[in-house]
Amino acid sequence: MHTVRKNISDVLKILLILGFGYFFWLMLQITLEYVPLRTDVSFLMIKQTEVWHRPEYLCFFYTHVYTSIFVLLSGFLSIIRRDFGIKNFHRNAGKAYIFLILLLAAPSGIYMGIFANGGVFSKIAFVMLGCLWWFSTFRAYRFATQRKFREHKQWMWRSFALTLSAVTLRMWKVIIVYLCHPNPMDVYQIIAWLGWVPNILLIEYLIAKKQI
Repeated sequence: MHTVRKNISDVLKILLILGFGYFFWLMLQITLEYVPLRTDVSFLMIKQTEVWHRPEYLCFFYTHVYTSIFVLLSGFLSIIRRDFGIKNFHRNAGKAYIFLILLLAAPSGIYMGIFANGGVFSKIAFVMLGCLWWFSTFRAYRFATQRKFREHKQWMWRSFALTLSAVTLRMWKVIIVYLCHPNPMDVYQIIAWLGWVPNILLIEYLIAKKQI
């Protein structure tokens, strides 16, 4: 029985890696659309007002896009390090994850949220996401410095749940557009919340059940 459970666990871990690898590749493809510094592709095509009238917007945008892909990877490596025997990555990957979010990815995301499409409803959602992302990561950092590793782990999971909103937001967008064909601005208002609220609720449930 123990062998069967271990085999099932190993299969699930492999599927986890493959699943993450697939979505990471999709996110990398999106990031590479903006290399070199292009303003006429993808998301920026609908942000031309900000591109032309707010010179600082592009700085925040590129900062967010270019750092977030590394945040996604370093966060994943930091979380799975023990289960997959890559302990050497934990400290350095965790440091990279935390400081990229606190100094670059979250602040730039908060700024972008102020100018999000979809009106006030969307703006509030994205600004809240950015603030909670920064706060949960900071809490994880503080607990690590205090060597309270149980609390550190829980806050890292909260932070990573918010990091994954970059993936889940796009998943929900595809599903909603395919099933409902709503107005584009309505889509933004929905996915602005749906991209991260279910993620954090799931993590809070797992923490409450002591599964994390």
